[in-house]
Amino acid sequence: MSTKPLFLDGQWVETGDSLPVSDPFTGAEIAQVALGDAATLDAAVVSGRVAFAKVRGMAAHERSGLLGRIVQGIEARRAEFAGTIVAEAGKPVVYAEAEVARAVATFTMAAEEARRQHGEVLDVDAFSSGAGHVGMVRRFPIGVIAGITPFNFPLNLVAHKVAPALATGNCIVIKPAPKCPLTALLLAEVLADAGVPAGQVNVVTCANEHVTRLVTDDRVAMLSFTGSPAVGWPLKSLAGKKKVCLELGGNAAVVVNEDADLALAVPAIATGAFAYAGQTCISVQRVFVHERVYEEFRRLFVAHVAQKVVLGDPRDRATVIGPMISAEAADRTRARIASAIAEGAKVLHDGGGEGRMLGAVILEDAPPSHEVCVCELFAPVVVLQRVGCAEDALAMVNDSVFGLQAGIFTSDIGLALRAHETLEVGAVLINQVPTFRVDNMPYGGVKDSGFGREGVRYAMEEMTEPRALVIRK
Repeated sequence: MSTKPLFLDGQWVETGDSLPVSDPFTGAEIAQVALGDAATLDAAVVSGRVAFAKVRGMAAHERSGLLGRIVQGIEARRAEFAGTIVAEAGKPVVYAEAEVARAVATFTMAAEEARRQHGEVLDVDAFSSGAGHVGMVRRFPIGVIAGITPFNFPLNLVAHKVAPALATGNCIVIKPAPKCPLTALLLAEVLADAGVPAGQVNVVTCANEHVTRLVTDDRVAMLSFTGSPAVGWPLKSLAGKKKVCLELGGNAAVVVNEDADLALAVPAIATGAFAYAGQTCISVQRVFVHERVYEEFRRLFVAHVAQKVVLGDPRDRATVIGPMISAEAADRTRARIASAIAEGAKVLHDGGGEGRMLGAVILEDAPPSHEVCVCELFAPVVVLQRVGCAEDALAMVNDSVFGLQAGIFTSDIGLALRAHETLEVGAVLINQVPTFRVDNMPYGGVKDSGFGREGVRYAMEEMTEPRALVIRK
């Protein structure tokens, strides 16, 4: 089996060391990838610094055209991208195809935004001291960005760092998750074919312990990290003076009010909780249901999950839940479920499975302080809880160290507005689950869930600095 090289300074580079990549469903080794180290990361930063001197001055139409060619390259290799995501991440094929479509949309948005100069005219003469002056603000690229990405969206979460970096004239070093580097390297092939200047994007797979070198490097202008809070916050503390954007975890909640359309809510919540084995940071984990509709919701929800949420081979188009990323992750989840049951939680549905395969689990009456309620499970487990009124439900949503996104099913516009004002989250979704995301919306959280915002235009703002110009007439 040949070793897939890294993408460094526009070249495909062997390192002398390699990392095996395995299929989470079969357990079989599917590839070997060149493994970089601190010296490789250093070379990537140097390459980016050299490239920045050239790409920072690219015209808007050039940046947009480059991004448009990347869109065409991904479109031409849709099936290959989807197959790679299934093979290395175990993502069911329907969701893998959806991820590829989202990546196309992400780069398309970036191509459009690259043509727009975001800034403002300054009303300098609004005060007497500014009389006789005019001013404006433009945004400028900042340099080399360190982009660290997780396993669960190996294409689109890389796209959410690469696309805005290219749109703003920055350079970026992508460090993909060691379990899922193949998709990022496949994207690098598309970038090279599209004509990305050498050094503007480098893709370096390395062991996680080398990341500190990248984060503490003063030549790196920004850290953009997506992953767990346990890793993200310590990295922020090491980042020093550089800009930081963190997209971290959650234990996303949904409120089902007494006036909710249950025919709408039930399938949406089931998909939001269990698709891709719940391995997304906005996967539904907590569901607060008004007592007047609790029994009916529970009956419909359990029946729907039993009939529609299929555990199986991710290559089967009927599969909703494929393998978890590792046996350790599945075992940790089983231990948490067993602990919750020992402390009084009831199992309404157990989808079975063994090893990395863990079927949908629905619990109720779990102690609110238990791990299944307060931690991020990142697994196909959802906890139902009966509530007496909508205000109590909103308070329970906020009773969390996380605050990424939350969903409310209701026809009450007043409740929708109160939820928007009250909930301590990055986004409130009405008659939709928190798993919903369109790639042009601001995306990020508060509390332990993150720092800063992604979403193409919002990431472009994070990756640029405003600079004022004042002219005396």
